[in-house]
Amino acid sequence: MANSSPLRPVDDYLLDARNSPEAQRRKHAEAQREHEIVLQRALHALSLHELAEAQREIEEQERRRVQRVAEEAKRIEAERQAKIRQLEDEAHLAAQKAKPIPKPVVQPPPPAPAPVPAPAPASTPKQEAPKPAAPSTTPQPAASTAVSKPTNGANPFGANPFGTPSQPAASQPAASPFAKLAPTATSTPAPAPTPAPAVKAPTPASAAASAATPTPAPAQPPKPDRHIEIHKKLKELRNFMALQSKQNPALKARMGDMRRDIRKSFGQLTSGGLKENKVPVARIAATLQAGLNNEVPSEPIDPNQFVLEPRTQAVEGCQHNEGLLPSLYLYLLNIFAKAAISQFINESGADPRTAEYIGQVVVKVYSEAQFLWRGQTMIDMLVAKYRVVCPVLFGFRGNDRMERGRAQVGWRKEDGRWIAEQYHIDRMTGLGAGFAAITLRDFSRVKRTTPWPPTVYWTALAQIVNTPAAEMSETQCYVLKAMIADNETKFLGFYGNAGIAALRCALVDYPSRIPKSTAASETLKVLAKTINVRTGLDLEQM
Repeated sequence: MANSSPLRPVDDYLLDARNSPEAQRRKHAEAQREHEIVLQRALHALSLHELAEAQREIEEQERRRVQRVAEEAKRIEAERQAKIRQLEDEAHLAAQKAKPIPKPVVQPPPPAPAPVPAPAPASTPKQEAPKPAAPSTTPQPAASTAVSKPTNGANPFGANPFGTPSQPAASQPAASPFAKLAPTATSTPAPAPTPAPAVKAPTPASAAASAATPTPAPAQPPKPDRHIEIHKKLKELRNFMALQSKQNPALKARMGDMRRDIRKSFGQLTSGGLKENKVPVARIAATLQAGLNNEVPSEPIDPNQFVLEPRTQAVEGCQHNEGLLPSLYLYLLNIFAKAAISQFINESGADPRTAEYIGQVVVKVYSEAQFLWRGQTMIDMLVAKYRVVCPVLFGFRGNDRMERGRAQVGWRKEDGRWIAEQYHIDRMTGLGAGFAAITLRDFSRVKRTTPWPPTVYWTALAQIVNTPAAEMSETQCYVLKAMIADNETKFLGFYGNAGIAALRCALVDYPSRIPKSTAASETLKVLAKTINVRTGLDLEQM
């Protein structure tokens, strides 16, 4: 844009010809130029204003469109949830109105005819029939041993309030990071017992045949799930502490304060590292240490009841090798595990990135030397709770659309009804992210030992990925996505090229084998593309 004309020298105003026609024409031309300059500036400002107004109008229209789409999506989701609740109510009423199926009456088999004795040869002398034996007066032992009642005393619960811990299942060797992702067999319920058939008197021919044919060994009953046993023992421990607190008011007050301190400290965790969470971590450690030092006396019990494998031998150099530990300390460890899982569900379900610093705190507390017992961590309590709330990580499978299948994959019930699908998705997302945050931790630069090693992560990934197509579920997809999202770099740091192959199996091969594509399976494909954009690792072209 042109600038205004420069001012004339003062001498021009002192000339006699300043009022001449030539001077007037010159002044008129200058005024015309100034007018054009002002007009151009005004038009330019007007165009800028109109452009800004148009931009604001476009932004307002976009905002209204986004708001309208969000409201429409919310309305559709509300209608879908209402429809689901209606169908569940109708199914519940139909189940209540349905008549129970009468059980078939099993008729006992007819008694076998008595065998006809063969006639004795003529040359054989007739033998005297044996006399019946006199009834024995010796009392027979009872079928089951009576349970002795606890005696009255200072400890009404006995030296071991939970009884002898059952033997755990045989431990499996750790999976090699380069081993093939082999499918694992899932546990199936034992068939219902059938009435035994009537036994007929053996004939000489059948006796000879049975002697020649080996008798098959009876089927062994399935071994109990040690995780479920520990979970039940933890419930018994809670009841045991409630009974103790009734007899010890000091224990009742202190135990409640300790429980609240641990839960409050978890709620105060913030994003960042252990330095940013130094204060709540120190408070949790101090609370556990107070319970371990028996500052408030509590009944000592056997910790073997809360670990997957019994620890019968003391470990040289360990701070705690005693056979019994204060029950208050074990109760606080249970509260710590429960608070960690609740934090994963409530906070990491909405934002999986928060699982990172929660997992840091969990691993630090469990790996501290002062909280080890006989050289090993007490994280088995947390593992048992994880087995109950997220069975998918332990190889269990089920159909999300069936009652039994939902129970097998950890779909929760509240007030006798299944929770909403979105709430279930958030729970599985938080638990999957928390599982990765605990297991994928590098302990190569510290002297401590990881409480839950990365091999557990590999095993869980393999069990999900090697699921047959007929047994795949949406719950597996949500857990798998939460395990891998934002954790692929740490996973590849542990397993390298084998980890790349595992990621391809999880994000490319696994969703392609699902019979019917769903929103859950599509999230795995989208995650593969996201990893490609973020890291340059193209899993689809490998």
